[in-house]
Amino acid sequence: MMDSLNQGVRSTANPFKVLIAGGCYSGLAAAINLLDKCDSALDARIPVSITIVDERSGFFHVIGSPLALSSKEYADKCWVDFADVKLLQRPDVRFVHGRVQKVDPATRTATYQESSSDKQPTEEKYDYFIAATGLRRAWPVVPQSLTRKTYLREAGQHIDAVRGSRHPVLVVGGGAVGIEMAAELKMVAPDVRVTLAHSRDKLLSAEPLPDDVKDRALELVREAGVETLMNHRLLSSLPLKPEGADSGFEVEFTNGHKMTASVVIEAISRSVPSTDYLPAAALDTDTGLVNIRPTMQIQLSEESELLPNADRHFAVGDLIHWSGIKRCGAAMHEGRFAGLNIHQLMLQELSSFSSSEKKHEPVFQELAEIPPMIGLAVGKMGLSYGPDEGMKSGEDVLKLFFGDDLGFKSESPFPFPPFQPSSDMDGI
Repeated sequence: MMDSLNQGVRSTANPFKVLIAGGCYSGLAAAINLLDKCDSALDARIPVSITIVDERSGFFHVIGSPLALSSKEYADKCWVDFADVKLLQRPDVRFVHGRVQKVDPATRTATYQESSSDKQPTEEKYDYFIAATGLRRAWPVVPQSLTRKTYLREAGQHIDAVRGSRHPVLVVGGGAVGIEMAAELKMVAPDVRVTLAHSRDKLLSAEPLPDDVKDRALELVREAGVETLMNHRLLSSLPLKPEGADSGFEVEFTNGHKMTASVVIEAISRSVPSTDYLPAAALDTDTGLVNIRPTMQIQLSEESELLPNADRHFAVGDLIHWSGIKRCGAAMHEGRFAGLNIHQLMLQELSSFSSSEKKHEPVFQELAEIPPMIGLAVGKMGLSYGPDEGMKSGEDVLKLFFGDDLGFKSESPFPFPPFQPSSDMDGI
């Protein structure tokens, strides 16, 4: 149900205000698709003002993270400052380098703190809010830096350490990130010994995937030249003494096996939802993820008065409580739906002030249940699985899912083509 706050004739002086927390895949996909719809309105362009708040000063291509932490050349292009995202350099889009601290759905007010300012936090009114801050992932799953300059230094130090190793580089964790990180490093630096250790007897053990997919992943890792240690749970990794030329780590596993490693990369998921700025009534009590409806709108709690204006609040990407494996392709798909559905609500509001007797009834895009599916880049080979097409692997699969540069597509006006409006975005 719409309230009267800020409603009235919309114009450039009184645009729809949309605040997006998070400027990665889902947040940017929401903004781009919403702008596309507002720009192409049949009668007149719908005036909108979008503010995107993100802790980073730019977009980091998370899909390319394993290669970005193996290759300085790739790392250099894997981060794009928001000021260089040409598709969103327009007067009605503003980027804020900072962190959303609180959202008050009742007053439709968000409070955020800018990173480069010691001023008091800023309060900003909005008509629609999109939570797209994802999960907090540990290093080296993603860089922890918040600016391009510090990111390049962080990635460069890591690359120097692994490329100059005298002992094997140990990657701990046989999930998607560990698999890709070990394989990319071996591909970029074939002279470096790379060992992947996993605590279970099959890779991808935490994912609801068929055993043949997990077995094929192990075969591809070994074919890439990576040594594997299955059923090896890390117990400790202690720095060697003396330090210097012989620096490294003495590693011990719970089964008693010991080894020396120059670098230990823990690619074990310790992801935490970045949702602390949202009301508790919007969150799943067990996971901290945001409860949503298929329209991407925040799910009404049983006591709806605890979450006023829920229809105007959306959540997309990795922070939502929904089925399926967390994937960047799914995040973009959800962001697109949020953008399209907010546009429908805008049309409804505009028609309510129209002299026409025919009022707009929103036609929402709804997110279906997402079955387990995955796409992996394992060095020069790709591996994919979906419930309809089953498992596929090979160089052609890598090309289909990731192109020539892990999906970055640097020749695009925006560094990731699925951000283009109206894309299906069902891939990676």
